[in-house]
Amino acid sequence: MIVKSFEFKKIDFRLNKYFLLYGENEGLKEEIIKKIELNFSKNIFRYDEKEIFENKENFFNGLITKSLFENQKLIIINRTSDKIKTLIEEIVEKNIHDITFILISGILDKKSKIRNLFEKNKEMICIPFYPDTSQTLNMIANDYFKNKKIATSQEVINLITERARGSRQNLNNELNKIDNYCANNNKIDLKKIIKLTNLAENYNVSELTDTCLTKNTKRTAKILNENILSVEDTIFIIRTFLSKTKRLLRLQEEISKNKNIEIAIKDFKPPIFWKDKDIIKEQIIKWTLSDLKKLMVEINDTELLLKKNSSNSINIISDFILAKSTSISN
Repeated sequence: MIVKSFEFKKIDFRLNKYFLLYGENEGLKEEIIKKIELNFSKNIFRYDEKEIFENKENFFNGLITKSLFENQKLIIINRTSDKIKTLIEEIVEKNIHDITFILISGILDKKSKIRNLFEKNKEMICIPFYPDTSQTLNMIANDYFKNKKIATSQEVINLITERARGSRQNLNNELNKIDNYCANNNKIDLKKIIKLTNLAENYNVSELTDTCLTKNTKRTAKILNENILSVEDTIFIIRTFLSKTKRLLRLQEEISKNKNIEIAIKDFKPPIFWKDKDIIKEQIIKWTLSDLKKLMVEINDTELLLKKNSSNSINIISDFILAKSTSISN
């Protein structure tokens, strides 16, 4: 059964257990997945299609085995193709209860077997995700500034929308930059937006900070060398660094309570999206709890230093990032 993405709220999760989300609007897909996850507690499991077929028996055993403490399960399968059609039919035949399945795919043509299965079956939900229009992106940006109570102009909103290049995911990335930059400010003008949204034409700030936190010195230096930073960029970078370090610190605190990495990541709120899991695991291994606490202090000290020495802020942030990418845990 075909359901439009804007009709999502009408879905009854007690009746519908099979979902196919396909198309090129990754940003909207992420938003819908996060909303679906709110209907579940902690029993959320993520797989790649390839991972399932490499150990199909274990996957089916996991479906059948049910803990006394489990109620509803949510299974998210990424990068699915027509290959998974037979497996879904097997699961339906086994009549497995209390499990909801979400299949995530890219663009699927009309002849796609998995798409046809979901479109023709009334008990399955098929949601296509088409590219956003400029008007839709403009409305999202307008709502963001209103909800955040950040004063700006329509010219600024139009520029942000234009630089999103038709992608909600790109727009969310730009708004996230602004969110970090405006942490202690409720106004932003066109000049600052131009500099902020120009940052890292080839790489974004998230990649820079993630690469640093994985202690990949060579890659970190490459990203720094291939970008021309401005004074405004330095504040955004240090605040992004702070946000990611806080998340790592909370994860390490959970792991210290007799939880393993997988459980800590699975239970984390807000949920960690599947594509970020591997890099976060690598960062957890590289940073101990005590090191992260020290890093938090250093980040706050560095932000103060950046504000007091704006003329030298680019050198300060570059030296800080390179030093952290080469630091060795005790």
